[in-house]
Amino acid sequence: MRLAACLLVLSTSLLFGQKDFLTADEVDRVREVQEPNARLQLYVHFAKQRVDQLKQAVAKEKKGRSLIIRDLLEQYTQIIEAIDTVSDDALKRHVDIAAGAAAVSQAEKRFLETLGNVKEKPPADFDLYDVAFREAYENTKDSIEQASGDLNARQQEVTDKADKEKAEVKSVLTSAETKDREKEEKKLDKGEDGQPVRKPPTIFRPGEKPTTAPVVKPPVE
Repeated sequence: MRLAACLLVLSTSLLFGQKDFLTADEVDRVREVQEPNARLQLYVHFAKQRVDQLKQAVAKEKKGRSLIIRDLLEQYTQIIEAIDTVSDDALKRHVDIAAGAAAVSQAEKRFLETLGNVKEKPPADFDLYDVAFREAYENTKDSIEQASGDLNARQQEVTDKADKEKAEVKSVLTSAETKDREKEEKKLDKGEDGQPVRKPPTIFRPGEKPTTAPVVKPPVE
C-alpha cells in the first residue's frame, strides 16, 4: 500500500506541478491502475487523445486556436514525462515493463510522425506555440529512445542515479550534523575525566573580563 501511495504521489505531483494536465476523471483512472505496464498503456491512451485533438485543432483555423493548441501540447508533454517517470520508478524497483515499454515505443513513434507533419507544414500561427511544440517534439524523441532501448541498461542507470542521490543526501545530512556537534562542543569545557563540562553562567559579555578591586590598606594608628 505504501508503494502504491508513493506511485500515486509521484504521478500526481507531475500532474499538478504546473497545470492540471489530466481531467478529474483521468486522475481517478490513474489512481485505480497501479500495475506499471497497465498504467503506461493508460498514459499512452491519454497522450493519443491529445494528439488527435491537436490534429483537429491544427486543421481548423479559428479565433483563439493557438491557445488551445499550446495547452494541448503542454498537456501532451507532461503526459510523456509521466510515462518516463513511471517507467524509471518501475525499473528502479526491478519490475518487468517490457510490455508497457513496447506499447509506449510503438505509440510514440506515431505521435512523432504526427508532430513531424505539423513541423513540415507549420500553420500561420505556429510562432505562437513554437516553444511548446519543440518541447513536445524533443520529449517524444527522447522517450522513444528510452522505451525502445536496452531496459537492463536503463535499469542500471536509474539505480545508479538513485544510489548517487541517496549518498549525496546522506553526505549533506552528515555534514550538517557534524557542524552542529562541533558548535555544541565549542560551548563546553573538558573536565579532568576528559568529558565535556558546561561552563558556568556568567554576567559578562563576550570579551569582557572581571576587574580586580583595589586593595585598601587599613589606616595606621
